[in-house]
Amino acid sequence: MIALFGIVFVTACVLGGYVMHHGHLMVLFQPSEFLIIGGAAIGSLLVGTPLKTLKLLVAQLLNIFKGGGFKKESYTELLVMMYELFNVARKDGLVGLESHIENPKESSVISKYPLFLKNHHALDFLADTMRLVIMGGIPEHDLDSMLDLDLEMHHKENAQPASQLNRIGDALPGLGIVAAVLGVIITMGAIGGPPEVIGYKVGAALVGTFLGVLLSYGYVQPLASNLTIMVETEAQYYVVLKQGLLAFHKGFAASIAIEYARRSIPQDVRPGFTEVEEACRGAKSGATAAKPAEQAVGA
Repeated sequence: MIALFGIVFVTACVLGGYVMHHGHLMVLFQPSEFLIIGGAAIGSLLVGTPLKTLKLLVAQLLNIFKGGGFKKESYTELLVMMYELFNVARKDGLVGLESHIENPKESSVISKYPLFLKNHHALDFLADTMRLVIMGGIPEHDLDSMLDLDLEMHHKENAQPASQLNRIGDALPGLGIVAAVLGVIITMGAIGGPPEVIGYKVGAALVGTFLGVLLSYGYVQPLASNLTIMVETEAQYYVVLKQGLLAFHKGFAASIAIEYARRSIPQDVRPGFTEVEEACRGAKSGATAAKPAEQAVGA
Protein backbone atom coordinates (compact mmCIF):
# COMPACT_ATOMS: atom_id res chain seq x y z
CA MET A 1 0.00 0.00 0.00
CA ILE A 2 2.84 2.42 0.75
CA ALA A 3 4.15 1.89 -2.80
CA LEU A 4 0.83 3.06 -4.22
CA PHE A 5 0.97 6.12 -1.95
CA GLY A 6 4.49 6.83 -3.23
CA ILE A 7 3.32 6.71 -6.86
CA VAL A 8 0.48 9.14 -6.10
CA PHE A 9 2.88 11.41 -4.18
CA VAL A 10 5.41 11.53 -7.04
CA THR A 11 2.68 12.31 -9.56
CA ALA A 12 1.10 15.00 -7.37
CA CYS A 13 4.43 16.74 -6.68
CA VAL A 14 5.57 16.75 -10.33
CA LEU A 15 2.25 17.94 -11.73
CA GLY A 16 1.71 20.32 -8.82
CA GLY A 17 5.07 21.98 -9.42
CA TYR A 18 4.30 22.22 -13.12
CA VAL A 19 0.99 23.94 -12.43
CA MET A 20 2.64 26.33 -9.96
CA HIS A 21 4.84 27.49 -12.85
CA HIS A 22 1.62 28.27 -14.73
CA GLY A 23 1.89 25.20 -16.93
CA HIS A 24 -1.19 23.82 -18.67
CA LEU A 25 -1.92 20.20 -17.79
CA MET A 26 -3.59 19.45 -21.13
CA VAL A 27 -0.29 20.14 -22.91
CA LEU A 28 1.12 17.06 -21.14
CA PHE A 29 -1.75 14.92 -22.37
CA GLN A 30 -0.19 13.44 -25.49
CA PRO A 31 -1.72 9.98 -26.14
CA SER A 32 0.67 9.32 -29.02
CA GLU A 33 3.69 9.82 -26.73
CA PHE A 34 2.19 7.45 -24.16
CA LEU A 35 1.56 4.89 -26.90
CA ILE A 36 5.10 5.10 -28.30
CA ILE A 37 6.90 4.96 -24.94
CA GLY A 38 4.54 2.61 -23.11
CA GLY A 39 4.10 0.28 -26.06
CA ALA A 40 7.83 0.09 -26.76
CA ALA A 41 8.57 -0.57 -23.06
CA ILE A 42 5.96 -3.31 -22.75
CA GLY A 43 7.00 -4.83 -26.07
CA SER A 44 10.64 -4.81 -25.02
CA LEU A 45 9.67 -6.54 -21.77
CA LEU A 46 7.76 -9.22 -23.69
CA VAL A 47 10.64 -9.77 -26.11
CA GLY A 48 13.29 -10.13 -23.41
CA THR A 49 11.41 -11.97 -20.66
CA PRO A 50 10.26 -15.62 -20.52
CA LEU A 51 6.58 -16.23 -19.75
CA LYS A 52 7.40 -17.80 -16.37
CA THR A 53 9.30 -14.69 -15.29
CA LEU A 54 6.49 -12.43 -16.54
CA LYS A 55 3.95 -14.29 -14.41
CA LEU A 56 6.25 -14.04 -11.40
CA LEU A 57 6.75 -10.32 -12.06
CA VAL A 58 2.99 -9.71 -12.05
CA ALA A 59 2.59 -11.72 -8.84
CA GLN A 60 5.39 -9.83 -7.09
CA LEU A 61 4.02 -6.43 -8.16
CA LEU A 62 0.57 -7.35 -6.87
CA ASN A 63 2.17 -8.46 -3.61
CA ILE A 64 3.85 -5.06 -3.26
CA PHE A 65 0.63 -3.12 -3.82
CA LYS A 66 -1.26 -5.38 -1.41
CA GLY A 67 1.35 -4.75 1.24
CA GLY A 68 2.35 -8.39 1.47
CA GLY A 69 5.52 -9.81 2.95
CA PHE A 70 6.68 -11.80 5.94
CA LYS A 71 5.58 -10.20 9.19
CA LYS A 72 6.19 -11.23 12.79
CA GLU A 73 3.11 -13.48 12.71
CA SER A 74 4.55 -15.44 9.79
CA TYR A 75 7.81 -16.08 11.63
CA THR A 76 6.08 -16.97 14.90
CA GLU A 77 3.88 -19.45 13.08
CA LEU A 78 6.93 -20.98 11.40
CA LEU A 79 8.77 -21.42 14.70
CA VAL A 80 5.78 -23.00 16.45
CA MET A 81 5.14 -25.32 13.52
CA MET A 82 8.76 -26.53 13.59
CA TYR A 83 8.55 -26.94 17.36
CA GLU A 84 5.53 -29.22 17.02
CA LEU A 85 7.09 -31.26 14.21
CA PHE A 86 10.35 -31.73 16.08
CA ASN A 87 8.44 -32.88 19.16
CA VAL A 88 6.58 -35.43 17.04
CA ALA A 89 9.97 -36.85 16.02
CA ARG A 90 11.10 -36.89 19.66
CA LYS A 91 8.01 -38.83 20.78
CA ASP A 92 7.32 -41.10 17.80
CA GLY A 93 10.75 -41.20 16.14
CA LEU A 94 11.61 -39.99 12.66
CA VAL A 95 9.16 -42.48 11.18
CA GLY A 96 6.36 -40.56 12.91
CA LEU A 97 7.09 -37.58 10.65
CA GLU A 98 6.36 -39.44 7.42
CA SER A 99 2.58 -38.98 7.50
CA HIS A 100 2.98 -35.25 8.17
CA ILE A 101 5.49 -34.79 5.35
CA GLU A 102 3.77 -36.89 2.70
CA ASN A 103 0.31 -35.37 3.29
CA PRO A 104 0.87 -31.91 4.79
CA LYS A 105 -2.70 -30.73 4.12
CA GLU A 106 -4.00 -33.64 6.19
CA SER A 107 -1.29 -33.36 8.84
CA SER A 108 -2.56 -32.63 12.34
CA VAL A 109 0.42 -30.28 12.75
CA ILE A 110 1.10 -28.52 9.44
CA SER A 111 -2.57 -28.05 8.54
CA LYS A 112 -2.95 -25.76 11.57
CA TYR A 113 -0.63 -23.17 10.02
CA PRO A 114 -2.26 -21.73 6.86
CA LEU A 115 0.40 -19.06 6.22
CA PHE A 116 3.04 -21.75 5.91
CA LEU A 117 0.80 -24.21 4.10
CA LYS A 118 0.10 -21.85 1.20
CA ASN A 119 3.83 -21.18 0.72
CA HIS A 120 4.48 -24.02 -1.72
CA HIS A 121 8.24 -23.61 -1.97
CA ALA A 122 8.69 -23.49 1.81
CA LEU A 123 6.49 -26.57 2.12
CA ASP A 124 8.54 -28.46 -0.48
CA PHE A 125 11.76 -27.27 1.13
CA LEU A 126 10.63 -28.64 4.50
CA ALA A 127 9.31 -31.90 3.08
CA ASP A 128 12.36 -32.69 0.93
CA THR A 129 14.76 -31.89 3.76
CA MET A 130 12.81 -34.00 6.25
CA ARG A 131 12.83 -36.92 3.81
CA LEU A 132 16.63 -36.76 3.72
CA VAL A 133 16.79 -36.60 7.52
CA ILE A 134 14.44 -39.60 7.82
CA MET A 135 16.51 -41.57 5.29
CA GLY A 136 19.64 -40.80 7.35
CA GLY A 137 23.25 -41.14 6.36
CA ILE A 138 23.84 -37.54 5.24
CA PRO A 139 26.47 -35.60 7.23
CA GLU A 140 25.58 -32.20 8.66
CA HIS A 141 27.92 -30.22 6.42
CA ASP A 142 26.64 -31.96 3.28
CA LEU A 143 23.05 -31.21 4.23
CA ASP A 144 24.02 -27.60 4.88
CA SER A 145 25.59 -27.33 1.41
CA MET A 146 22.56 -28.93 -0.24
CA LEU A 147 20.15 -26.53 1.45
CA ASP A 148 22.30 -23.57 0.46
CA LEU A 149 22.21 -24.74 -3.15
CA ASP A 150 18.43 -25.05 -3.04
CA LEU A 151 18.03 -21.57 -1.56
CA GLU A 152 20.50 -20.06 -4.02
CA MET A 153 18.54 -21.41 -7.01
CA HIS A 154 15.23 -20.22 -5.58
CA HIS A 155 16.66 -16.78 -4.86
CA LYS A 156 18.07 -16.52 -8.39
CA GLU A 157 14.67 -17.29 -9.90
CA ASN A 158 12.89 -14.81 -7.63
CA ALA A 159 15.40 -12.05 -8.45
CA GLN A 160 14.85 -12.24 -12.23
CA PRO A 161 11.65 -10.11 -12.34
CA ALA A 162 13.34 -7.22 -10.50
CA SER A 163 16.30 -7.43 -12.88
CA GLN A 164 14.02 -7.32 -15.94
CA LEU A 165 11.99 -4.43 -14.54
CA ASN A 166 15.16 -2.52 -13.77
CA ARG A 167 16.31 -3.11 -17.37
CA ILE A 168 13.08 -1.55 -18.66
CA GLY A 169 13.59 1.37 -16.27
CA ASP A 170 17.05 1.95 -17.75
CA ALA A 171 15.60 1.89 -21.27
CA LEU A 172 12.73 4.32 -20.67
CA PRO A 173 14.76 7.57 -21.02
CA GLY A 174 16.04 6.29 -24.37
CA LEU A 175 12.50 5.42 -25.47
CA GLY A 176 11.48 8.93 -24.44
CA ILE A 177 14.15 10.30 -26.78
CA VAL A 178 12.78 8.07 -29.57
CA ALA A 179 9.33 9.61 -29.05
CA ALA A 180 10.85 13.10 -28.95
CA VAL A 181 12.78 12.54 -32.20
CA LEU A 182 9.60 11.34 -33.92
CA GLY A 183 7.90 14.49 -32.67
CA VAL A 184 10.70 16.65 -34.10
CA ILE A 185 10.34 14.87 -37.45
CA ILE A 186 6.65 15.77 -37.49
CA THR A 187 7.51 19.34 -36.48
CA MET A 188 9.93 19.69 -39.38
CA GLY A 189 7.09 18.83 -41.72
CA ALA A 190 5.18 21.86 -40.45
CA ILE A 191 8.16 24.24 -40.27
CA GLY A 192 6.51 26.79 -42.55
CA GLY A 193 3.35 27.03 -40.43
CA PRO A 194 2.36 29.57 -37.78
CA PRO A 195 4.74 29.90 -34.79
CA GLU A 196 2.06 28.75 -32.31
CA VAL A 197 1.56 25.51 -34.26
CA ILE A 198 5.28 24.83 -34.42
CA GLY A 199 5.62 25.63 -30.69
CA TYR A 200 2.83 23.19 -29.83
CA LYS A 201 4.44 20.42 -31.86
CA VAL A 202 7.85 21.04 -30.27
CA GLY A 203 6.23 20.97 -26.83
CA ALA A 204 4.49 17.70 -27.66
CA ALA A 205 7.82 16.22 -28.76
CA LEU A 206 9.50 17.28 -25.52
CA VAL A 207 6.72 15.59 -23.54
CA GLY A 208 8.17 12.30 -24.77
CA THR A 209 11.53 13.02 -23.14
CA PHE A 210 9.75 14.15 -19.97
CA LEU A 211 7.64 10.97 -19.80
CA GLY A 212 10.58 8.66 -20.40
CA VAL A 213 12.66 10.20 -17.61
CA LEU A 214 9.73 10.44 -15.16
CA LEU A 215 8.54 6.88 -15.76
CA SER A 216 12.07 5.57 -15.33
CA TYR A 217 13.26 7.40 -12.21
CA GLY A 218 9.88 8.11 -10.65
CA TYR A 219 8.09 4.77 -11.00
CA VAL A 220 9.75 1.80 -12.69
CA GLN A 221 13.21 1.80 -11.09
CA PRO A 222 11.82 2.43 -7.57
CA LEU A 223 9.45 -0.50 -8.10
CA ALA A 224 12.38 -2.66 -9.22
CA SER A 225 14.26 -1.64 -6.08
CA ASN A 226 11.22 -2.54 -3.97
CA LEU A 227 11.04 -5.95 -5.65
CA THR A 228 14.71 -6.56 -4.86
CA ILE A 229 14.18 -5.77 -1.18
CA MET A 230 11.09 -8.00 -1.09
CA VAL A 231 13.03 -10.91 -2.60
CA GLU A 232 15.83 -10.45 -0.05
CA THR A 233 13.25 -10.44 2.75
CA GLU A 234 11.66 -13.62 1.42
CA ALA A 235 15.08 -15.28 1.19
CA GLN A 236 15.59 -14.65 4.92
CA TYR A 237 12.40 -16.60 5.68
CA TYR A 238 13.92 -19.70 4.11
CA VAL A 239 17.17 -19.13 5.99
CA VAL A 240 15.17 -19.27 9.23
CA LEU A 241 13.59 -22.55 8.14
CA LYS A 242 16.99 -23.89 7.14
CA GLN A 243 18.57 -23.05 10.50
CA GLY A 244 15.81 -24.82 12.38
CA LEU A 245 16.10 -27.94 10.23
CA LEU A 246 19.89 -28.05 10.56
CA ALA A 247 19.70 -27.69 14.35
CA PHE A 248 17.15 -30.51 14.45
CA HIS A 249 19.40 -32.69 12.29
CA LYS A 250 22.25 -32.07 14.73
CA GLY A 251 20.15 -33.57 17.51
CA PHE A 252 19.21 -30.49 19.49
CA ALA A 253 15.97 -30.45 21.46
CA ALA A 254 12.99 -28.78 19.77
CA SER A 255 13.18 -25.68 21.96
CA ILE A 256 16.89 -25.21 21.18
CA ALA A 257 16.43 -25.89 17.46
CA ILE A 258 13.80 -23.18 17.08
CA GLU A 259 15.97 -20.78 19.08
CA TYR A 260 18.66 -21.25 16.42
CA ALA A 261 16.00 -20.37 13.86
CA ARG A 262 14.67 -17.41 15.87
CA ARG A 263 18.11 -15.81 16.11
CA SER A 264 18.32 -15.64 12.29
CA ILE A 265 15.10 -13.61 11.98
CA PRO A 266 15.55 -9.88 11.17
CA GLN A 267 15.23 -7.68 14.25
CA ASP A 268 12.19 -5.72 13.06
CA VAL A 269 10.03 -8.86 12.77
CA ARG A 270 11.74 -11.13 15.28
CA PRO A 271 9.42 -12.42 18.02
CA GLY A 272 10.83 -12.34 21.53
CA PHE A 273 12.05 -15.42 23.37
CA THR A 274 9.16 -15.32 25.83
CA GLU A 275 6.68 -14.69 23.03
CA VAL A 276 7.79 -17.79 21.16
CA GLU A 277 7.87 -19.83 24.36
CA GLU A 278 4.27 -18.89 25.17
CA ALA A 279 3.15 -19.64 21.62
CA CYS A 280 4.78 -23.08 21.74
CA ARG A 281 3.26 -23.76 25.15
CA GLY A 282 -0.16 -22.81 23.79
CA ALA A 283 0.25 -25.13 20.80
CA LYS A 284 1.37 -27.94 23.10
CA SER A 285 -1.59 -27.51 25.46
CA GLY A 286 -3.95 -27.38 22.46
CA ALA A 287 -2.58 -30.65 21.13
CA THR A 288 -2.89 -32.26 24.57
CA ALA A 289 -6.52 -31.15 24.85
CA ALA A 290 -7.30 -32.54 21.41
CA LYS A 291 -6.21 -36.10 22.30
CA PRO A 292 -8.94 -36.83 24.89
CA ALA A 293 -11.52 -35.52 22.41
CA GLU A 294 -10.25 -37.88 19.73
CA GLN A 295 -10.27 -40.77 22.18
CA ALA A 296 -13.87 -39.94 23.16
CA VAL A 297 -14.95 -40.00 19.52
CA GLY A 298 -13.19 -43.31 19.03
CA ALA A 299 -14.93 -44.78 22.09
